[in-house]
Parts: sequence; C-alpha cells; structure tokens
Amino acid sequence: MQSTPIKIGTRGSKLALAQAYETRQRLMEAHGLTENRFEIVAIQTTGDMIQDRPLSEAGGKGLFTKEIEEALLDGRIDLAVHSSKDMPTYLPDGLEMVTFLPREDVRDAFISRKYGSLAEMPEGAVVGTSSLRRQAMVKKIRPDLDVVMYRGNVQTRLMKLEQGVADATLLACAGLRRLGEAEVITSAIDVDDFLPAVGQGAIGIETRVGDERILELLGAIHHRDTERALACERAFLGALDGSCRTPIAGLARIDGDSLTFSGLVLMPDGSAHFDVVEEGAVIDAQNIGLRAADALRAKAGAAFFEAVLAASH
Repeated sequence: MQSTPIKIGTRGSKLALAQAYETRQRLMEAHGLTENRFEIVAIQTTGDMIQDRPLSEAGGKGLFTKEIEEALLDGRIDLAVHSSKDMPTYLPDGLEMVTFLPREDVRDAFISRKYGSLAEMPEGAVVGTSSLRRQAMVKKIRPDLDVVMYRGNVQTRLMKLEQGVADATLLACAGLRRLGEAEVITSAIDVDDFLPAVGQGAIGIETRVGDERILELLGAIHHRDTERALACERAFLGALDGSCRTPIAGLARIDGDSLTFSGLVLMPDGSAHFDVVEEGAVIDAQNIGLRAADALRAKAGAAFFEAVLAASH
C-alpha cells in the first residue's frame, strides 16, 4: 500500500461530501485503514454553478461530472464518488464505473409544511422541482397543480419551501437519509405510484480503467446486486435518451436470481405516458434493460419521442 493518501474526488455539496465520507468509512473498515490514508478533494462542477435554469437547458447530466472526470483522468484524484442518477450513460474513454455501494431507499420524498401528500394538495397549489421526471409525474397524477423550477442543493430547496416559494417539493429519500435529515420527509411516495429516476439511491464510484491498485481496494466494498440493478437501469436509459431532456423513470428490483424492471417515459407536461415491465434472470440484467427500451420505443412510437423533444426545448 502506498503512503500517499488516496484522493477521493467529489462535488462540494453537503450531500456529495456525505457520500464521499461514507465511501471513505467503508474503505477504512474493509481494509483497517485510518482516516489520514485518505484525502477528500471537493471539486466545483459546472452544474453546481448554474442555478438560474434547468440543467436540461444547460447541457444535461454531464455538467455534474465533467470537472471531476478531468481530475480523475489527469491523476489529481484516484477515484470519484457520484450519485449514480447524475451519471451520463456514456463515460469518457479511460474511465469506468464498476463499484457501487449498497443502495439506499429509492423512493421520492414529498416534503411540505402544509399538506401530507400530493393527493391532499388543493387545486392550484405549487410544487417546486428542478427534475423533468418529477415535474412530468406530478402533472400526470395531478394536472391541476402548478409546478415551478426549483434549483439548488437540498438545503437551498428546503429553505425555499420555508420562504413560501412553493407549497411542497420532492427530493430523494436516500439523500435526506444520508444527510441525517430524514425527519423533514412528510411522506415517502410508493414506487408503484411514483417511479424513481434511474440510479436513484445508489452511490457509484468511478475509476481509471486498469488502475488495479484502486480497483482492488474498491472490490471489498462493492455491492453486486446494486451493480446489476444499475446495469439494467442504465442500459434502459442509454437506449432511450441519456440526457436530461426526456422525462424517464426506471427501477430494477432483484429477488434472488430474478430481476423485474419497470420503466416509464412521459411528456414533460404529464399529458401522455407509456410504461413497460420486463422480467428475467438477474445475470441478464443489461439485456433486460435493453429489451424494455425496445418495447417502450415500439409502444410509444417515434412521433411521441419527437413530441417530447419538441416540448422540452
């Protein structure tokens, strides 16, 4: 083992740092290492700097990873810790994401100081979100609600709620739990009613291809079922649209040797949607995701996807 600290790259938000600390803690416990064997390197990304418009208008998911991946490629960091749902489906040459921590709660959290659930909100009430998926799903369930753009980190979004910018907001249960703020969750929405984003709740660790020292280190904390579920979900997303411009949801559930995948694509205003369910052996996870994408594309038709893209511009 080298004496130089292992550099863990991450975004600088409280949630991103919490995920990096969790990764460090798991590595310390797995290998009997002390904290000083690691260095957390916070890197500001383009996505963190853009707060005035939806990411779909600014360039999509890669905005949260570009600067971190550049640091990984040029050796300034040894590994990068990401929220899997922020990761583009295609990574830069020379990088791979083959390590995942055990997945947290995949559900979306409904948060409001006034109402107990989406169903309880009165007509015309305001939901704040920066996610096209959440916007579309809210409008699908409750077309009478008003959805407004609501950027910022977890703390900023909660503060906006207190200031009355919106009557309710939606965040990932996993992120709030990792921040130790699960008490702010008014209610967790069942996945059968509100399908999560691809990768939601999963921490993914990105490394340089062929960096055996780091890959061996990470092998001890890797969670195989999370990897397989994400392989299915990311294959589905990549085959449909890897950007932030199409409202897409997907969740792979593993039960023993079997995998069941549920996928959904929506118009941004929730006015139309198509869903799909595919099942198979867990070892065939990636192909299940690809099959689901093919089935959904055939079901929705080319005109639907053209209409989605037109509506999101």
